[in-house]
Amino acid sequence: QGSESPCARQPHASDQFKSTPNASAMSGYDRAITVFSPDGHLFQVEYALEAVRKGTTTVGVRGKDCVILAVEKRATPKLQDPRTIRKILTVDNDIALAFAGLNADARVLVDKTRIECQSYRLNVEDNPTVDYVARFIARTQQKYTHRGGVRPFGISTLLGGFNTDGVPELYQTDPAGTYYAWKATAIGKNSKSVVDFLEKKYVEDLAEDAALRLALKGLLEVTEASGKNIEVVIVRKSGLHWMKEDELDPLLKELDDTAEKITKLKETK
Repeated sequence: QGSESPCARQPHASDQFKSTPNASAMSGYDRAITVFSPDGHLFQVEYALEAVRKGTTTVGVRGKDCVILAVEKRATPKLQDPRTIRKILTVDNDIALAFAGLNADARVLVDKTRIECQSYRLNVEDNPTVDYVARFIARTQQKYTHRGGVRPFGISTLLGGFNTDGVPELYQTDPAGTYYAWKATAIGKNSKSVVDFLEKKYVEDLAEDAALRLALKGLLEVTEASGKNIEVVIVRKSGLHWMKEDELDPLLKELDDTAEKITKLKETK
């Protein structure tokens, strides 16, 4: 008599969601790009930022008369042409863009930006400044956070160039559509460690060689760098200079003190 009826309802997997209404409610905001969650989040934008954090480490340093952009490149397959894998792209004659995140998204965003630069030159009869380009990229990225049927761009960018007074400037944009000017910064994987290093070592009005060394040292903090897996561009008033492997290798060997660190650790033990 005291036994349970064989027809009694068995627990179902969906019961846990009924007992926790917040879990099921939040899952809807997780999928909708144009709807804020009750606690003020746009989850798809945050996921795009997460894609950036998984991207390759990218460092930017502003010098007295130049901007250095340095990027860690992933190893390319033996049979692949490495020229087709670019992490630093030319936006205009004297503006370079480095990115962390999805390569395909970067290609589309850079194409839009190049067209805008050409349109600006046609209408204004002058070169676009780096702050104008940064505002355009941020505006474009922001448009993709509040429209249905699209998703945010899964990239953050670092832009190096010059303003109307000929002063070098470094800008960062992110998937949310915000943009900032920096003296030195990093995006992508392990960027926090690199930013901490740059905060300790950066000084005002760095010469070109000192700015280059600082950017490379920042990358060496989190990667085992060589000329093959690092891409570096120096943005000068005269144009862009892409550093070659034979230029980078001796500099990286000089700066890489990993072996010394290991020796010191063994001595302290």
